Amino acid sequence: MTNYYRIWLGQQSAFADECKSGSFIGVDYGIYQDLTNELPDRWQEFNEKFRPIWLDLHPGKSKISAGLSCGALHTVCKGIIQEDIVLSPDGRGSYMVGEIVGPFR
Repeated sequence: MTNYYRIWLGQQSAFADECKSGSFIGVDYGIYQDLTNELPDRWQEFNEKFRPIWLDLHPGKSKISAGLSCGALHTVCKGIIQEDIVLSPDGRGSYMVGEIVGPFR
């Protein structure tokens, strides 16, 4: 079953052209560490660990914002699989469409 995901490539699609030319998607939400061994099956466990880190990096933001950002990060890292479709705004009023065609990190 193919799933569809809308992924913003930076604030106001700032990295859309770079991602398109390099054939990749990426997100970090300010968490700059290798998450390879930090991705439990349940997003709630991921959020429990990374919400405080996100909040430290974004003073004044709410726990809701932290939860949404961490949940999105977990989804991109763990939820998107081969054959899924990614839709990304290009910053000029259109969307780029891509298919996950192989393993990624």
